[in-house]
Amino acid sequence: MPGWHSTETASAGLKIEQRGSDTVLIFAGRLDAEGAGSLWHNTLHAAGRAHALPLRFDLSAVSACDMTGAAMLLAAERAHGTPVPIDGADPRVTALLHRARPASVEAAPPKSAPGRSIGGHCVAGLTAVGDGIAFLGEALVAVLRLPTRGRMLRGADLLRYADQAGVRAVPLVMLLGYLMGMILAFQSAIPMRQYGADLFVANLVTISLLRELGPLLSAVILAGRTGSAFAAEIGTMKVNQEIDALTTMGLDPMTMLVLPRLIAVMAVLPALAMTLDIAGLAGMVTVLRCFGFPFAAIMHQVQAAATITDLFGGLFKAVCFGAAIAAIGCRAGMGTGYGPRAVGLSATAAVVGGIISTIALDGVLALLFYRLHL
Repeated sequence: MPGWHSTETASAGLKIEQRGSDTVLIFAGRLDAEGAGSLWHNTLHAAGRAHALPLRFDLSAVSACDMTGAAMLLAAERAHGTPVPIDGADPRVTALLHRARPASVEAAPPKSAPGRSIGGHCVAGLTAVGDGIAFLGEALVAVLRLPTRGRMLRGADLLRYADQAGVRAVPLVMLLGYLMGMILAFQSAIPMRQYGADLFVANLVTISLLRELGPLLSAVILAGRTGSAFAAEIGTMKVNQEIDALTTMGLDPMTMLVLPRLIAVMAVLPALAMTLDIAGLAGMVTVLRCFGFPFAAIMHQVQAAATITDLFGGLFKAVCFGAAIAAIGCRAGMGTGYGPRAVGLSATAAVVGGIISTIALDGVLALLFYRLHL
């Protein structure tokens, strides 16, 4: 390194001298935004080159220094890698550097959260189950207290939720049911044709729709449309502290917010399941008519295959699915946290929880029906 090097601008200057084993950066003028900005690159370069040698700052010729100058000096100190002594600094500059030094310390990168152990997952699952049981208990208490709190259960809200969950979902349910009936008929006719049993496709599709697919697909649609909507609505009220306001006014949120949604969904889902059954049968009839079977023969097979037990068993499943979906959606909304992501997380939890609970409940009911020979 040469004995000295000079960099000067209109407002600030920098000289680099070698004093024995020490490298000295001599600053002059104003170390403000303009002066420090013009010297920044040369200062950091000189400090980095002197990494293996002792470094000092000489500020005896500095007339003024603001936060920009302090940031430049501290950046040069970090580039050098060790604390740098300062000579001839004004006490005000020393105080400024003292205040700026903590802010210049780079924060350590956040540690990634460790993966949750199996025990942690078990504890979280048990906590979720406990919260769900507590919520069902609160809902049951609200039902028992309903005769004394009838004014809190408004009929207008009940009709609005029924319209939102049922009437507005009819076109989607009819389209899905018709397509499912056509797909089932096509896929069933291919293997059954090998045995000359094409006509019995009507029996297969009828039983599948009435007992399983009608209530199950209707519940999945409801979980995606209505369960998420319930969670978002109640979650937004929770974030805006409207639920706390209801409690302060002596009103029961379970009776005003949860019960109307629960009753509406339990009432409309059987109707949606019946609508999907009819649309699916229409799709099946369309396929079989294209295969050349007369309409009377198809209807005869449908009447021979289906029983009143199949129909009411599917409708009972629909009621159970509706109760589970509405309860999970409302529970997700009531448990919404705070922050910009809280409502979205609640809606996602409502959809995922509603679909999983519906499928699990369907398996339990299928086993129960089998054991009861229904």
